[in-house]
Amino acid sequence: MIDLYNDILEVFKRHIDILFGISNIDFSAFKSNYKCALVFAVPHKELLSINNYKEEKFESLICEARDYIDVLLDEITTLLNAYKIQYYIPPVAQTSEETLIAPFSFKFASVNAGLGWIGKNDVLITEKYGPRVRLSAILINYDLPIGSPITMSKCPSACNICVNACPHTALSGRQWNIGIKREELIDFRLCNQKRSLFLKTHYRKNSCGLCMISCPLGIMKL
Repeated sequence: MIDLYNDILEVFKRHIDILFGISNIDFSAFKSNYKCALVFAVPHKELLSINNYKEEKFESLICEARDYIDVLLDEITTLLNAYKIQYYIPPVAQTSEETLIAPFSFKFASVNAGLGWIGKNDVLITEKYGPRVRLSAILINYDLPIGSPITMSKCPSACNICVNACPHTALSGRQWNIGIKREELIDFRLCNQKRSLFLKTHYRKNSCGLCMISCPLGIMKL
């Protein structure tokens, strides 16, 4: 275990801007087949704020982060193959437009790995970058050192900047804790419905992100 973990650390030493950790997967349907998840958060190359936001720019930053993730996944899977360790890369996309639930929750794995917490905008918030990250994970059938979960929000309780930024009032303003349900934070169906209006003209959902780029965390210190 020590050799593999040290080699994983070496990968991330070459990518020092990436946040990463190891999560247990007891919350997941994959827990019978894999022992943990290596989860990581790739920051956007530019940390947009409400002052310089454009939807097209936000979308391009998401795509650039996704391309960076592909590079990281290639390095890590090459390593796991060398050790002959079973792994699985769960898909990002949800399997249902009704539930909007992905097969494996990158957000919950990130919280359990200690990378951050969930904001009032229902996305992962990191101390270093705020919510301006893209997540990925690899399920690994091998015991690695598990991180310490974050169970309570570190967002200032009086702050509602992200809530007020939503043009459709989809956010409730509730403060997150690890036991709260998604629908207590966000009307995710309303959010998806409004973003999906873009499909007719742009052949993709609106990236929106107003509740993310309005967040001062990552731009300003906690």
